[in-house]
Amino acid sequence: MEKFNTIGGMNNGKVTFKVYSMNQPSLLPPSLEELIPEGHLVRVVNQVVDELDIAPLLAKYKGGGTSSYHPRMMLKVIVYAYTQKIYSSRKIEKALWENIGFMWISGGNRPDFHTLNNFRSSVMKEAVRKVFASLMEFLVAEGYVKMENYFVDGTKVGANSNPHKVVWAKKTKRYKEKLQEQIEDLLDEIERVNTEEEETYGDENLEELGEKSQVTAEKVRQKVEELNQRLRETPEDKSLKKAVKTLQEKQLPRLEKYEEQERLLDGRNSYSKTDPDASSLRMKEDRAARKPLARPAYNVQMGTEGQFVVGYSVHQQAGDTTCFIPHMQQQVFPQGRKFKNGSGDAGYGSEENYAFLEKEGMGNFFKYNTFHQEQHPPRKPEKLEKLRFKSEYFPYDQEKDEFTCPAQKRMVYIETKPLATHHFQK
Repeated sequence: MEKFNTIGGMNNGKVTFKVYSMNQPSLLPPSLEELIPEGHLVRVVNQVVDELDIAPLLAKYKGGGTSSYHPRMMLKVIVYAYTQKIYSSRKIEKALWENIGFMWISGGNRPDFHTLNNFRSSVMKEAVRKVFASLMEFLVAEGYVKMENYFVDGTKVGANSNPHKVVWAKKTKRYKEKLQEQIEDLLDEIERVNTEEEETYGDENLEELGEKSQVTAEKVRQKVEELNQRLRETPEDKSLKKAVKTLQEKQLPRLEKYEEQERLLDGRNSYSKTDPDASSLRMKEDRAARKPLARPAYNVQMGTEGQFVVGYSVHQQAGDTTCFIPHMQQQVFPQGRKFKNGSGDAGYGSEENYAFLEKEGMGNFFKYNTFHQEQHPPRKPEKLEKLRFKSEYFPYDQEKDEFTCPAQKRMVYIETKPLATHHFQK
């Protein structure tokens, strides 16, 4: 055993240091349990996950083959990693070798990053909402969540994709329409050289591809087959051969590409080529820029009470207003219970959301978008005059369901158009 001594400074006294020996043997190896303080967060995560019903996770294992890591252990490691803001599977693997908290909660198991990724992407992905519901039951039973006030807010989370590789709905629509016109013109040219079909159809296009029906990839494929059959009968027709080649090798693949883009858009304004689930959204941190760049992202909605996340959903539209109803419809609360009140900022203020809260029997604590303006009206007469002509300031007759404008004209109800509510759960 080494002992380090040295001569002191001014009084020439001896200074003794504590023993430092990296090779000092121990009679018994230290227990990791003794190294984790009472009340440490890793103990809280361990207790909470032990209380959860993990039957949805167990159902994902079919059995047979080599033994698997226990899903409860895997879930503990993932949850604790998230509380430490560690999201990379490789960094989680590193922590399992180096971090005492991870070593303890994993029971000494060290799954590699491939196994961690597989657990998150296949096992945990489909069962996470059921596990989350089980966690909610625990929080309610223990009194951490009172089911009183549901505070909801949203934030944009950037996708890990190239912001410059984005498909825009307007461009796709314009390119597709232009291509359809080119296909129709080409088919018209083909039909004009065929006397027999001239007599049958006159100056009209073929019924399956003319003005009576939209040009689609499936219909173009059928037409190509028909033209190929005609070409086999008249192989010397060079103009027909050239037209079929153009239709089959150039125009049909482009039309199929635009139809696939429309399918992926599904009512959205845009999507990322490298992450089709992400829409191009303007991020909060980019608002100060002169020309803010819209980037592929998701609109994540979360509900909280008592600083616990009690609800979540992922959406593809930018505004919070149209996300609220789909968000609430996705939530599963213990024993079918509902929160007594809903609370959020002016971004959620809309008649549709107010009607939904009333239907669900929840208290409404959502501001509407002109709330602040009404509380602090302008003082200048010219600005006050302008407010008179805003629809939200028109007098409303509830019995007749009509407004009256400043010119004393009655404004009666005509129709209701539903808003687009495309949403996404990843």
